[in-house]
Amino acid sequence: MIVGFPIPTIQRFPVFKNLIMYRIAPDWRAAAAEVDTCLQDARFIECSPSQDKSLGWIEPRGEDHGPLLEVIGGHWILKLMTETRALPASVVKRKVDERVAQIEASTGRKLGKKETRDLKDDIRLELLPIAFTKQTSTTVWIDRQAQLLLVDAGSQSRADDVVTLLVQRLPGLALTLVNTQESPSAAMADWLLSQEAPQGFSVDRECELKAADESKAVVRYTRHALDTDEVKQHIEAGKMPTRLALTWNDRVSLVLTEGLQLKRLAFLDVVFEGAKAGKDDGFDADVAIATGELQKLLPALLAALGGESPLGQPAK
Repeated sequence: MIVGFPIPTIQRFPVFKNLIMYRIAPDWRAAAAEVDTCLQDARFIECSPSQDKSLGWIEPRGEDHGPLLEVIGGHWILKLMTETRALPASVVKRKVDERVAQIEASTGRKLGKKETRDLKDDIRLELLPIAFTKQTSTTVWIDRQAQLLLVDAGSQSRADDVVTLLVQRLPGLALTLVNTQESPSAAMADWLLSQEAPQGFSVDRECELKAADESKAVVRYTRHALDTDEVKQHIEAGKMPTRLALTWNDRVSLVLTEGLQLKRLAFLDVVFEGAKAGKDDGFDADVAIATGELQKLLPALLAALGGESPLGQPAK
């Protein structure tokens, strides 16, 4: 049934906003204490004056000097902090152009390409200590029972950073991106053409269609009915869905992408009905509720895509 009107949400604690799924190799059996110990040497340290990026693990609960791995209801929660120095390319270019003009005016000769590149590197080092820094955190959820590792990342490149650090730091950990028997794009096209969402899901009023030919034409629908002849005609003409908004059992809304990423996750009001915050400001309760819902949603979504493919793509 394609109707889908997302129910207003109450997000007490933003546990997960996006998810990229990885399958954990079955022979990895590390204990929680062992993982926490391995991560201690990779705690987050702020960028030094000459450093443009720093990555490291922080306390998921936000308590100073706390554990780097929280175990809640059998689920493991980690958090990676990334700090970058914002040094706009336009600022560097302006400074380089000014310096080049000064040198050429005083020497009477034009600078070569190598000299200009070296000058650019020197100016970057000069500007880095006064550049503003930006911090972003990425939550990681390890479901040992399901042998899944899930990264709350809005892009594959950010997830790659997390996975690379984990594989380097945790002995024996091997990860592969979860793939399905039917591609999300093909499945989403079928749901829109048939006007029938998979069991437990409803299609909401948002999608993106993209042409596979050289035109790369894109059609986006926002707050728009999708059970129309116009949508069907776009798909029949070769435009395939790259994003589609869904709601699962009137409990969780999300946007599914062609790359099997879950974006804009939102737990609807009914999920938190009757939940009581504990003494710890609700962190444990919200993690338990979110993982409990997603433990049911993810298998349903994979089943709707024909089940998980045995051929996983190696993670970086």
